Amino acid sequence: MESNYIAAAAAAKQQLENIINLLFNFADILSIILPVLLSIAFMTIIERKQLAAHQRRVGPNTVGYYGILQPFADAFKLILKETVIPSQSNKIVFYLAPVSTLVFSLLGWAVIPFGQGIVLSDLNLGILYTLALSSLGVYGILLAGWSANSKYAFLGSLRSTAAMISYELILSSAILIIILLTGTLNYITIIEIQQSVWFIIPLLPVFIFYFISILAETSRTPFDLQEANFMHYLQHSLVTK
Repeated sequence: MESNYIAAAAAAKQQLENIINLLFNFADILSIILPVLLSIAFMTIIERKQLAAHQRRVGPNTVGYYGILQPFADAFKLILKETVIPSQSNKIVFYLAPVSTLVFSLLGWAVIPFGQGIVLSDLNLGILYTLALSSLGVYGILLAGWSANSKYAFLGSLRSTAAMISYELILSSAILIIILLTGTLNYITIIEIQQSVWFIIPLLPVFIFYFISILAETSRTPFDLQEANFMHYLQHSLVTK
C-alpha cells in the first residue's frame, strides 16, 4: 500500500512539473509573439505616415495622439466586421487559407535570436527552416483564390503566387552567399562570426539585392503590383497578410 502511495505521489509530481513546464513554454512563446505583433502594428502606422508624406496627404491622425492608435482600431474593426462567405466556395479551405498564412508567418520567428540566449528554438538548420516556412506561406495566397470558386480570384492569386516565387529566388541567392561564407545554417553562429565585421560592409551589393527582394516579397512599395490583384482578398472578410 505504501509503495502505491509513493508511486501515485511521484506520478502527480511529474504531472505537475509537466504542467508548469508547459506554462513556462507558453509564456516564452507569448513573450516573443506579442512584441512581434505590436511591432508589426506600429510599423503599419509608420508606413502609412511615410506614404502620406510622399503623396502630400495627412495620413492617419484621428485615433489617439497623432494617429498612433490607428492599428488597434483597424484590428478591432477586422475582428467585429461581418464574415461573408461565397455560397459556392470551399468553406473549409476558405477559412484555412488566411489562417495558414498567419501561422506560417508567426512560426518563422521561432528561430530568430533577439539577444544572448533569447530564442525559442536554437536550430542548427535555422535558415533552412525559415526558407521552408516562407515557401509554405505561398500556399495561403494560392488557396485563398482557389477556395472562393471564382476564376477572377484564382487568377489574381496565381499572379501573386508567381511574383512571390520569383522574388524568393533572389532572396534565397543572397542568403546562400552568407551560408557559403560561414559554412553554417545556424543564426546564432552566423551572428557570432560577425563580431569583427558585419557582413553588410563587404557584401553591400548583396545586401542591396536582399533588401529589394524583401520589399518585393512582402509586397511593399514599389513592388505592390500583386496588391492590385485584389480579387482573392475581396473574397475574404479578414486577410492576414
